[in-house]
Amino acid sequence: MSNVSYYISNLLEKMTSTDKDFRFMATNDLMLELQKDSIKLDEDSERKVVTMLLKLLEDKNGEVQNLAVKCLAPLVSKVKEPQVETMVDTLCSNMMSDKELLRDISSMGLKTVIAELPLLSGALVSFHSSLLSSLLPQLTSPRMAVRKRSILALGHLVPCCSPALFSQLTEHLLTELAKGPPTSVTRTYIQCLATISRQGGHRVGEHLEKLIPMVVKFTGVEDDELREYCFQAFEAFIRRCPPHVATVTQLCLKFMTFDPNYNYDDEEQQEEDSMDVEEGLDEESDDEYSDDDDMSWKVRRSSIKCLEALIHTRRDLLLSFYSSICPALLARFKEREENVRADVFAAFSTLLRQTRVGSSHHGNIKAGSDSALSREEEPAVAMLETQVPVIVKTLHRQLKEKSIKSRQGCFCLLTELSHTVPGALEQHIPALIPGIVFSLTDKSTSSNMRIDALSFFHVLLLSHPPQAFQPHMQVLLPPVVACVEDTFYKITSEALLVAQQLVRVMRPQGQSATAGRFDPKPFVKEVFSATLKRLKATDIDQEVKERAISCMGHMVCHLGDHLGAELQGVLAIFLERLKNEITRLTAVRTITLISASPLKINLSSILPETLSVLGSFLRKNQRALKLGTLACLTALVTHHAGSIKPAALEPILSELPALVDEGDMHVSQVSVTLLTCMAKWCPSSLAKISSSVLPGVFRLVHSPLLQGAALAAILDFLQALVLSKTSNLGYSQLLKSLTDPFHRSQSSDSTIIHRQSYQSVARCVAALSASCSKETPATVAGLMQEVKNPGSPESARVLALLCLGELGRSGSLGRSKEVQGVILEAISSTNEEVKTAASCALGSMAVGSLDEYLPFLLKEISAQPRRQYLLLHSLKEVISACPASSLSAHVESIWALLFDNCECQEEGTRNLVAECLGKLTLVNAAQLLPRLKQLLRAGSPLARSTVVTAIKFTIVDQPAPIDSLLKESIGDFLKTLQDEDINVRRVALVMFNSAAHNKPSLIRGLLATVLPHLYKETQIRKDLIREVEMGPFKHTVDDGLDVRKAAFECMYTLLDSCLEGLNVLQFLDHVEEGLKDHYDIRRVMLVPAHCPESPPSLLLQVKAGSVKQEFEKQEELRRSAMRAVAALLAVPEVERSPSMTDFADQIRTNADMASIYQSIQGGEGGGSGPAESMDIS
Repeated sequence: MSNVSYYISNLLEKMTSTDKDFRFMATNDLMLELQKDSIKLDEDSERKVVTMLLKLLEDKNGEVQNLAVKCLAPLVSKVKEPQVETMVDTLCSNMMSDKELLRDISSMGLKTVIAELPLLSGALVSFHSSLLSSLLPQLTSPRMAVRKRSILALGHLVPCCSPALFSQLTEHLLTELAKGPPTSVTRTYIQCLATISRQGGHRVGEHLEKLIPMVVKFTGVEDDELREYCFQAFEAFIRRCPPHVATVTQLCLKFMTFDPNYNYDDEEQQEEDSMDVEEGLDEESDDEYSDDDDMSWKVRRSSIKCLEALIHTRRDLLLSFYSSICPALLARFKEREENVRADVFAAFSTLLRQTRVGSSHHGNIKAGSDSALSREEEPAVAMLETQVPVIVKTLHRQLKEKSIKSRQGCFCLLTELSHTVPGALEQHIPALIPGIVFSLTDKSTSSNMRIDALSFFHVLLLSHPPQAFQPHMQVLLPPVVACVEDTFYKITSEALLVAQQLVRVMRPQGQSATAGRFDPKPFVKEVFSATLKRLKATDIDQEVKERAISCMGHMVCHLGDHLGAELQGVLAIFLERLKNEITRLTAVRTITLISASPLKINLSSILPETLSVLGSFLRKNQRALKLGTLACLTALVTHHAGSIKPAALEPILSELPALVDEGDMHVSQVSVTLLTCMAKWCPSSLAKISSSVLPGVFRLVHSPLLQGAALAAILDFLQALVLSKTSNLGYSQLLKSLTDPFHRSQSSDSTIIHRQSYQSVARCVAALSASCSKETPATVAGLMQEVKNPGSPESARVLALLCLGELGRSGSLGRSKEVQGVILEAISSTNEEVKTAASCALGSMAVGSLDEYLPFLLKEISAQPRRQYLLLHSLKEVISACPASSLSAHVESIWALLFDNCECQEEGTRNLVAECLGKLTLVNAAQLLPRLKQLLRAGSPLARSTVVTAIKFTIVDQPAPIDSLLKESIGDFLKTLQDEDINVRRVALVMFNSAAHNKPSLIRGLLATVLPHLYKETQIRKDLIREVEMGPFKHTVDDGLDVRKAAFECMYTLLDSCLEGLNVLQFLDHVEEGLKDHYDIRRVMLVPAHCPESPPSLLLQVKAGSVKQEFEKQEELRRSAMRAVAALLAVPEVERSPSMTDFADQIRTNADMASIYQSIQGGEGGGSGPAESMDIS
């Protein structure tokens, strides 16, 4: 606090300076300080700041005055009420001053302060009725300005007035409209309806059944402005409460073509498309039809904006939009009015964005990378693809029109299209190129137009194959090079990006100097000269510098053999840029690219110094630089090992121990990858690593955090190391270092070995054995002896079993009969850890040798009921890890065994059987899914619960061949939500939740039939509540609690994945009931909501005399409630909801609640933070 006060005092002192610049900077610094959430002023500082800012309002410098006004806004929320009163009083007094300038600046200051005052409208509640009575007659005032201001005032009244007053206002407007007033008054009333819909939000919903027909009726009146206001009202209705979609859509489609003063002749349009010569004449003839009194364009524009709102708010109707709205919008691309045409393009771009939101494409995916499965899932994309030829045919001529706004709209639309369906424009590139070149070369074209054209061209190059552009290189390259040489840095920057992609087009990666028909030689000099000029310049924008480096890097990588003597000069520049702090990261990435070039660029002139500089980068704190440097070093060692002396790598090796640490697994992974490359290409450089970096690698292996890509990198490193034959780093030494910690007595060693470490070490042992096959038999014998030795520590036996499993997975185990005996003996052990490890090992062995181990495993499952659970774990590993082609021969025998055990009484075993059934179904869905359906109809309740759980395991989050079959039949499995058995209903809810989370497309079409049954399961059923006597006490048991919890968890998931398919008001009714339920249910319910209305029942009280655990539960529940409140109060325009405004007041006036709210909101006090904020379900 004292530091803040001292800093503020210094600023206030500078504000009294005679130098206006000092005053300006001090005021600006104060404003930045006040905008920080963390700042807290003491009483003395508050008073001084307020006094100084009010004094600065009279400053002689206008800029200082303006800054002082801006400071008032953040200051209002930082000072106490007496200081706010002082501000308001002073500003009001100033407004009575004789000085005009002081009056003006004070009025601005007062407006700023009032806008920031919380809930000022609450003080006017008693006047709301009289305000409404005063404003309504003004809607018929003869002065248009008065009417407009009355509408504005009513708009501000609507959010805070009572429901009764809102109804009174709406009824008044409806009554007056029904009387058929003059057209000018009707326009005002319709405008007022649109305003109160925008401001009143959900409250207008109950009146829509009367409003919509009334507004529809007025669209028939022959008055263009009235029609415009009608469509604006429809747009407001749609954005707030989507009503009567079909009616509104039909009206929009009808009036979007309303142009009585112009005759569009489609045949003439088609002829004009093929005759570019007549373009100038066409534009002149358009002007003949324009008429200053023609207002029909406003009707067309408002109806198109209404359609855009409909597309934006109703993604669930996307498919129907493609059959109804899409063709109509395409037909309007010929719109003669420039502003309306821009809105048509904007509406169509919104349609494309909505298509992309649900499709599997994200960003610039390379053409051809998407699977047929994703296209099946997103039929809207397939429908869009059929429209692409029509879109291009309509747009390609407009790309050469003089209208800049139209061309920008075209490029924006085509960019969205390229993002939504990558590769779709490949056949149409010849038609688009003239338009791109025209926008880049036309002298009347603005800078923004050129940037938009370059930006679209860049997206086009990224999302389409290079071969599509090669025939047009002669036309495309000159305008791009001209843009690279442009004086405006933004154009140059964008052009360098395009030039970089064009270099890739000239010779795609992997294409040799002689391969392919396209010869890049004629074009190299042109691009090189322009890029080199930018590369050498030092007095240019940072972005241009970086993109010039990157573009030249691509030239060297793809076309280095065409650069001749110039190449060494370019490499020298790269080295200079590497030493520059501003450009070093880009230079590192560029050198990485060049190092890996298939042209094998000679880097010997810069290599020693480059290695030295890169070594110094490994000490920097910048993480991106470290990662880039490691990747660069890896590429250099891999591709240029012959030019690198071992001594040059020593400084780099000395930096690596600090980077191989579990604190940053990704940096560790990339560091280990570099070590692997050194072991393969420069093994002599690793002579000293046993005392430096290797201990860090082993610590990483024993870390509980090691998994995935980092573990794979270490496996590669160990294999490369043992094959490098480096002294002191042979097979036996590495094996000993890996396994030593597991042979120590746990009691004598304070370090606890984590479960994950066993798996990591086992995989490392298997990797080492795979590289040294001669050592494997002795290793296997030693491991088996370890397992059989009862005197071995538990950790050593568990590790030995897992190592045997991993060796078996790689198929290098041998001695199967002996191994089977050892595993069975271990499974019979009394030690739980050993039994589990034996189960995992058996599964891994079966994966490596199905024919030997799977029959043995199935036989043991049938013969050993007491070991069945562990053996089923082994079987699950086999089904999960084996490819479908290997398993297909064994499917029937596995299915028969699982079928026999699907009614097992023990739930844990039954769940394992279900998981195996589900994963086995993925192997041959067409054959096995119908069997599950048959078992569902014929089986007992236990069998039904097993089948439904099995279906849960067939729903994976990646596209799978089973998806189309599952979509057809999942409705049958969801019928179990009506099952008479409560356990079947519970697992059905869990399966439904899994589908909603992993593949919402499976259940979106079924929501209408499934939701009633889901909501039914959220209700408390008294027949499932019973009392159990526990000695002298009676304990209430609710058998329906788990089912209700599962149902509410489904509802939570649906909010994220299927919000558009929910009736939110009906949904919230059940949420409100859930808030009155058991503690576990309330915690599920109290999550950040997606809706602005929620019951204010969140202030929870703890019963007197509760035990400590009850207090902790309630405190946790209150924090969960407050997180929900914080999320609700963050909803845009939530202050327009009177109930939420009152609720916020309750929280602020309750000291206990206010402190919790502050800690949740700021994440500072009370131990709340990111981790806690996620703990909401």
